[in-house]
Amino acid sequence: MGKFGKWIGGGLGFVLGGPIGGLLGFLMGTAVDDTGNILEPYSETQSGRTAAGDFGMSLLVLIAAVMKADSKIVRSELDYVKNFFVRQFGYDSSRQALLILRDLLKQDIPVRDVCTQIRMNMDYSSRLQLLHLLFSLSQVDSSIHPAEISIIEQISSGLGISQVDYMSIRNMFIPETDSAYKILEVDPAASNDDIKKAYRKMAMKYHPDKVGHLGEEFRKTADEKFKAVNEAWERIKRERNMP
Repeated sequence: MGKFGKWIGGGLGFVLGGPIGGLLGFLMGTAVDDTGNILEPYSETQSGRTAAGDFGMSLLVLIAAVMKADSKIVRSELDYVKNFFVRQFGYDSSRQALLILRDLLKQDIPVRDVCTQIRMNMDYSSRLQLLHLLFSLSQVDSSIHPAEISIIEQISSGLGISQVDYMSIRNMFIPETDSAYKILEVDPAASNDDIKKAYRKMAMKYHPDKVGHLGEEFRKTADEKFKAVNEAWERIKRERNMP
C-alpha cells in the first residue's frame, strides 16, 4: 500500500472533513500507493467505533497543539513522537507521521473546533486514550509546563471527558495528595468494600481491550493506563492492610 498504507489502511472517516480535514488537507493529495494511484480511505463507522486512522490523525493534531502550547518545540518531544510511532507502526510510517506533524506545527490549531469534531465522532474510551497519550508526551522533557497542562485541560473539556476521569489520568502523571484514590475515582474516606468496587470499575474502564478496536498498535499503549490503576489499587491495599 505504500507509505501511508498503515494510516489510511487503518480507516480514515470523519477526519477527512471539518477542521481536522482542513489541517490535513495536504495529506489527501499525497496519499498514493506505489503505482501512483490515490488510495481510497474507508471508515469503520458501521460498528460505532473509532477507526485506527481517525485516531492516529486526531492524535497528531492534538500533539501539535500541546507541543505549541509553551511556545517552544524541544528535541526530546520530537524524539518521543518519533520513537512512539516507530514502535507502533515501523520506520516508514513513523517518518510520514513526523512529516505530517512538522506541517501541523506550522499551522494555527483551532483546538476548540478540533475537539468538537473528535467528541462528536469518537467513542469515549478512545478519547480517554488520547488524553493519556497527551499527558505522556508532555512529560518527556522531565517537567510539564503549566501551558501544556492548561491546553490538555482545555482539550479534555472539549473532548467531553468528565472531570473525575480527567483528574484520574492527570494523577497518573502529576501526583497530588491522595493520588491513588483520585486515580481510582474514590473518596479517601470510602470503605474497603467501596474501594474494591471502585477498583473493579476502573479496571474495566481502562482495560486495554476497551481500545482493542483501534488495533494492536494502539491497544499496547493502553497497558500503561491499566498498569497505573493496578498500582494505585496495590498502594491503597498496603496503606489499609487490606487482604
